[in-house]
Amino acid sequence: MSTQGIPGRGEWAAVLCGLGAALPATVVSNADLTARLDTTDEWIRSRTGIAQRRIAGTDLTTEDLAVRAATKALTGPVSVPVQAVVLATTTPDRCCPATAPAVAARLGLTGALAFDLAAGCTGFLYALATAAGLIAASTAEAVLVIGADRLAALPDPGDRTTVPVFGDGAGAVVLQRGTAAERGALGPVAVGSDGTQADLIRAPRPGALRMEGAEVFRHAADRMSAAARNAAAAAGWALSDVDRLAPHQANARITGFVARQLGIPDSRQLHNIEHVGNTGAASLPVLLAQAAADGRLTPGHRVLLTAFGAGLTWGATTLTWPDLPPSHQPTEGSVADDR
Repeated sequence: MSTQGIPGRGEWAAVLCGLGAALPATVVSNADLTARLDTTDEWIRSRTGIAQRRIAGTDLTTEDLAVRAATKALTGPVSVPVQAVVLATTTPDRCCPATAPAVAARLGLTGALAFDLAAGCTGFLYALATAAGLIAASTAEAVLVIGADRLAALPDPGDRTTVPVFGDGAGAVVLQRGTAAERGALGPVAVGSDGTQADLIRAPRPGALRMEGAEVFRHAADRMSAAARNAAAAAGWALSDVDRLAPHQANARITGFVARQLGIPDSRQLHNIEHVGNTGAASLPVLLAQAAADGRLTPGHRVLLTAFGAGLTWGATTLTWPDLPPSHQPTEGSVADDR
């Protein structure tokens, strides 16, 4: 699927011009989990690559996390009005109404188009594609895209295979209308789904998440790799052109396998799963914010993003990293909220 430009409107593109992330203050280490689960630090690290994760308390909602990340993203050099808010989440605060309108209101964007989008851990990429379409259709000049999830509440508290995997967090970007030649311009977005495999990752209610690990690994590795190849080809990139691979932080073994399939060396991979776990739709924007903050991601880097999630869903896209002013680069202190 390509969302870049529409006939008769020139080479319009959705251009990234703001970035922010927020994580809960509470850190839960593997040692904390081994005190109550039949597992070990070595078992968790060897199978997931995770050493700790951030967990939101009952006083910190998905809406709260989304607002904190979005507030940081909105401090970027946005030159046109933000007229739409797309919130990707698997964990809205209620079934109805959607969380996005409340987020928009708290940000002073009352009246903006605002809606939730559910596509599992691929939600952020689905939201980017949607935002780019809104810009191309002249529905909005700028769109705030947020990925926010509180996935730690979904597993059975006694399940040693799923509890260690998930963390909570939020990340956000602002996309505004620009040209395809600009740094930060979003490339074609390759997305897909397969509902025949929906039961491989399922959570009928909080505390009841189940995953079929081996099958999820196989589908995730294959789908993320294929989507990445398709997005790169649609952008006119060879995989050797990629400076940074930004995969959804599902599992270190999965992301490592994907990188090997794509022939991208470890030195060109972005990862943070060791410290935050799998944060769902927040995974990619949090990863980008942290990488931009610590210098792993710099202006001009050609970035390939890819993700996979429940549904099953998958997607990938490209962009050349923009030159955000230093004052707008998230710092480690601003990414980790010490509430």
